[in-house]
Amino acid sequence: MGEDWQLISSKIRNNIFDGIRLAGVCFSGELGDVDFLSRLYDLEALPSYDTRYSTANDDIYMHRDFNFDWEDDWIFSDKRFGLLRCNDEKFLRFLCETVHPVVRPDREQALELVEHYNDQLSLAGIQLVEAEKIAGRAVYIAKKSEEFQSKINRATSAAEILQSNWMQTEIDRIQNSVESDPALAIGTSKDLVESCCKAILDEFNIEVSPKDDLPTLSKKMCKVLGLVPEGIPSEAKGAEIIKRTLSNLTSVTKGIAELRGLYGSGHGRDGNHYGLEPRHARLAASCAIAFVDFATATYMKRR
Repeated sequence: MGEDWQLISSKIRNNIFDGIRLAGVCFSGELGDVDFLSRLYDLEALPSYDTRYSTANDDIYMHRDFNFDWEDDWIFSDKRFGLLRCNDEKFLRFLCETVHPVVRPDREQALELVEHYNDQLSLAGIQLVEAEKIAGRAVYIAKKSEEFQSKINRATSAAEILQSNWMQTEIDRIQNSVESDPALAIGTSKDLVESCCKAILDEFNIEVSPKDDLPTLSKKMCKVLGLVPEGIPSEAKGAEIIKRTLSNLTSVTKGIAELRGLYGSGHGRDGNHYGLEPRHARLAASCAIAFVDFATATYMKRR
């Protein structure tokens, strides 16, 4: 899970906070607010809003654990923690901690909160899932929902059909790097399409030159599979739409190759270079997988 996730809108966050309020529970569970927040933040390094104290640790303790004159939901609007504006990773760590077995030993209460969180987080394509157990109680982490995983599964099926171990290596590399190393995922997306084209051309005994770039390979593959736009009879229903769509198919590979050249792995960069984010890597990977899936399905039909 990368620091640059920014999928969870302020509306989703507010809905989650409202659900906690409606459930009548406190974010810190069975712990005091200081003990809970100390698991996530260095409270001694954060300022106090009360002039009588020097750190957040002291004023939170006095107002929540001693005098108890702050409302249970004070944390949601406290700018020191910025839960409405912080990056997604910090926000999700906070949510996961609220249902940690040490914080919330009531299993049913924890499950109800997780269900509420996931109802809202699903709008951003994220879910809390069980990662491990402590004394039989679930510990949760945040993950992307299964949509991208289903695409990876489609690519894996294509690699199996084409009996390409190297394609599977590239698929694994994309899956492992799409969040943590977008440049590698983008570069590997281009490599995956190239490997697919070469595997299909090899099945048809079509010669491939070492000088063939990705657009050239994809055109050769589309031709041997009968996917070139000229193969659509003009009298066919929706012929122009079909031709345009098939033309875009090869354009996708050209775009992936250009994106890899600008931002993917495989090239040195100057000191002012800024890379792309996981969302760009997911886009490149999704386009590559869609191409590979369609090409492989067509290959199966032609064979």
